[in-house]
Amino acid sequence: MDFQERFSEVIRSYGAGALDDSRVLLKSLRPRETANLLEASPPKVREFLWDLMDDDTSNQVLHHLAEDVRADFLEGMDTAQLLAAADDLDTDDLADLLQELPDTIARQVLDSMSAADRGRVEAVMSYPEDSAGGMMNIDAITVQPRHALDIVQRYLRLRKDLPETTDALVVVNSRDEYVGMLPIARLLTSDPSVTVREVMDTDARAIPVDMNDTEVARLFSEEDLVSAPVTDAHGRLVGRITIDDVVDVIIEDADEAVLARAGLELDEDTFAPIAKSVRRRTIWLGINLITAFVAAAVINIFEETIAKVVALAVLMPIVASMGGIAGTQTLTLVIRGIALGHVGRANLFWLLNREFIVAALNGLFWAALVAVTAAFAFRDPILGAVIAVAMVVNILVAAVSGTLLPSALNRLSIDPAIAGGVILTTITDVTGFFVFLGLATWAYA
Repeated sequence: MDFQERFSEVIRSYGAGALDDSRVLLKSLRPRETANLLEASPPKVREFLWDLMDDDTSNQVLHHLAEDVRADFLEGMDTAQLLAAADDLDTDDLADLLQELPDTIARQVLDSMSAADRGRVEAVMSYPEDSAGGMMNIDAITVQPRHALDIVQRYLRLRKDLPETTDALVVVNSRDEYVGMLPIARLLTSDPSVTVREVMDTDARAIPVDMNDTEVARLFSEEDLVSAPVTDAHGRLVGRITIDDVVDVIIEDADEAVLARAGLELDEDTFAPIAKSVRRRTIWLGINLITAFVAAAVINIFEETIAKVVALAVLMPIVASMGGIAGTQTLTLVIRGIALGHVGRANLFWLLNREFIVAALNGLFWAALVAVTAAFAFRDPILGAVIAVAMVVNILVAAVSGTLLPSALNRLSIDPAIAGGVILTTITDVTGFFVFLGLATWAYA
């Protein structure tokens, strides 16, 4: 049964009041699947399903939920329930959860923990959420270079359990400074009498604790990592990042890139209350309205020309639309390149040159096609020439703007995925209308 079938079954059982059927369905799902099911459900169904879950299940599901949905459930939980939920979470997930709670409740949860556990959580909470420190878990198993492999193996057997996604042990010296990694495969297949120093991997990179989470994800992708140690500014080991945390970052970045263009937040609840959704989207709509007024003001300047040549009003959207699409193609390409680390100062102007040439060739081709069509349709060769020149100019401006905007916005600490589309649309609309109507005013004077 796929997700949509399960979702339909939940809605059916809710409507029929079939509690037993719903319980059976929930028990058949993994925590992440249950979280997806809750997020896809309207508020009343969501509450119905949450009440059917036992404490263990709800605690496991909690940290898989989007922030907005999780916040709604956290508001209805008392301190005892929050403490129980905290016991089932990894250090990094617990740190994220506590940062969403009111300070008084978060402090109560921390005070209820042992000194060692509290210290680990507070260590993670001291770093920005979007940094390696905010992603890491304080669960790395460390060994020293002087230890023989048989001693390490006996130590692991005494532990009886390893942290999840443990593919290697971290090698540190007596000052807790990172030295290298000891892959589990090498530990099991090497001569037990040799020391860790003889078989450890000294080329394995450690991740600086202040590295941005996007950079961490790129490093994991480039080097095919399953886990990696995290070190502070002095080279001391402070934690470990695993692939499951990196996958979450990759998914969040992808979702953010899509949602940001529409002015939506990453963790916005699909079924959020109407008042909350209206409040969040008003600002974005207001910004777009301002840009629309700017474009309208340009059109208003040429009111007499439009009244004289009515065909201009018919053809204006073509000029603006072609520039907008061309600019969006370039903008998306450059933002993706920056995110992947492919675009920087060294090659930005090479990319600008390439995009300019591509835009020029595309512009000339489509401008010629539109010019011929407009000239025949309106029996006016001058009109065809005017729209052709306007299209070429607008597409070239769009290509240049789409290439340079992301870097410029990054320098201003503005997310290009959020602001780039709005600014680019304004540039192409204003440029397209001004050039097209300005040329028409001159040509028909």
